[in-house]
Amino acid sequence: MAASHDHDKERAAPKPLDEIERDIAANTRAYVVGPYLQKRGIATDANQRSFAARLDEAVGLAAAIDLTVVEPVQVLLTALRPATYIGKGKVEELAERIKIEEIGLVVMDCALSPVQQRNLEKVFGCKVIDRTGLILEIFGRRARTKEGALQVELAHLNYQKSRLVRSWTHLERQRGGFGFLGGPGETQIEADRRIIQERMTKIERDLESVKRTRSLHRASRKRVPYPIVALVGYTNAGKSTLFNRLTSAEVLAQDMLFATLDPTARAIKLPHGARIMLSDTVGFISDLPTQLVAAFRATLEDAIEADVLLHVRDVAHDDTQAQAADVQAILRDLGINPDDGQRVIEVWNKADLLDPAERERQLGIASLRASEVRPVLVSALTGEGIERLTQAIETRIAHSRPVYGLNLAPGDGKSLAWLHANGEILERDDAEDGELKLIVRLPPEREGAFTARFPQAERRR
Repeated sequence: MAASHDHDKERAAPKPLDEIERDIAANTRAYVVGPYLQKRGIATDANQRSFAARLDEAVGLAAAIDLTVVEPVQVLLTALRPATYIGKGKVEELAERIKIEEIGLVVMDCALSPVQQRNLEKVFGCKVIDRTGLILEIFGRRARTKEGALQVELAHLNYQKSRLVRSWTHLERQRGGFGFLGGPGETQIEADRRIIQERMTKIERDLESVKRTRSLHRASRKRVPYPIVALVGYTNAGKSTLFNRLTSAEVLAQDMLFATLDPTARAIKLPHGARIMLSDTVGFISDLPTQLVAAFRATLEDAIEADVLLHVRDVAHDDTQAQAADVQAILRDLGINPDDGQRVIEVWNKADLLDPAERERQLGIASLRASEVRPVLVSALTGEGIERLTQAIETRIAHSRPVYGLNLAPGDGKSLAWLHANGEILERDDAEDGELKLIVRLPPEREGAFTARFPQAERRR
């Protein structure tokens, strides 16, 4: 009897909050509207992609939080309307379709002002979010580390603070909370603004504490003489799959935009014995909300400080050039020169999706580049080209690190242990009398300590 009672209790156990949110999202019928400004059929903004590709990406973002996208709608504009962003006739047409289709949410692939969002919600009779709100929601779902969650919540609260307006029946839905798919009812606007500001102030204090902890972790990593190799690239380019291939780790890797957000690092050994710290970073995207560029700079610190950057590109994607341009622009914003062949390796991923003729064409294009900036064609999924990639990494690391030759007296285990702890032993020759002849490669910050300890060593390069 007791067992039956326990079984009933187990069956009635409440679902976790994130699972409930997914259920709500999955049951939310959504329209994705792409309102793009054009003049004589040409886009007038900085985005290089075709309108169709931009709309596809917006649908992918909506799918990343399990929304049921009923229909993507492309709207071409000749001018922006201050009140509703798109023209009155199109707004009314969409409102009619939304009513017939029983749409519960409209995603606008643009940045809406609070007034535009409110006006559209009034006409459509349903919830409206813009691209910024959608990306913030995805980041809120995906962030797993404490810092990631705090950064996203801070950005989200900052975004929502300006949107505490009476667009629903006297604020019956919460706008100040974290996430757009629900929340408790609200009271007065000013009270909510004060509550949000207090929460933001607390998050900022918490973030300072977390950042100090991260800086201590980075400082301890710097004491380890491993070069840092960071993966960067457009979202869904296959960075996490490549990370898993190189490290044999099991980082979340799915065919989904922003499948993983939090930086992950693993120490790995390259074929010729060199050890490196490989770091996976957040994926980049065009028109990333400015709030998140600042919020997620911390997650890109590994990229800023990395010895080598692997710029992973989805070479099978129709918009691979435009995606690469977006990544390069963000790298420049971070103070990194994407054209520095000694530091940046272009990795052309997803070769398995290319037909034989296209693969040969891509290899031909790569071979025309100078050797120091030549891309590496790989398939993280099948392992094709991984050996060429690890060779390229080893070559870049070797260029940036001093190499010395030295002899150690027989039995000098203390000096040998120091070399193992602070550098890489590339070659070792044990003489019959016990003397060791070594070729050692060092991180630049260890060179001073090395030459002070081993003044007899000879610089090789």
